[in-house]
Amino acid sequence: MEYIKAFLVGGAICALVQILMEKTKMMPGRIMVLLVTSGCLLGALGLYEPFLAWAGAGASVPLLGFGNLLWKGVKAGVQESGLLGVFKGGFTAGAAGICAALVFGYLASLVFKPKMK
Repeated sequence: MEYIKAFLVGGAICALVQILMEKTKMMPGRIMVLLVTSGCLLGALGLYEPFLAWAGAGASVPLLGFGNLLWKGVKAGVQESGLLGVFKGGFTAGAAGICAALVFGYLASLVFKPKMK
């Protein structure tokens, strides 16, 4: 049942993003920023954790989850380092995911021939 719930929640988030892309003139980059900042805001308001506990991976994998991860990193960084934590907390929390994206992107570019559109 957890897999079905995660699939449905993640699919609903993706469907809402697709509707935004189709029905508005927002560019994909702005929609991505909207998702990340929404995740940060929901985390700051204390609404994302209960949603995450209920939805599981369906809520943690999309960009909303990345925004929440950044929020948790900044919050922990501020508690640990004060004002400096605002700048380093998000990087520390998201380092593994960002590094994996860069490494796997590079490896994919070695296997496939990248080209500009």
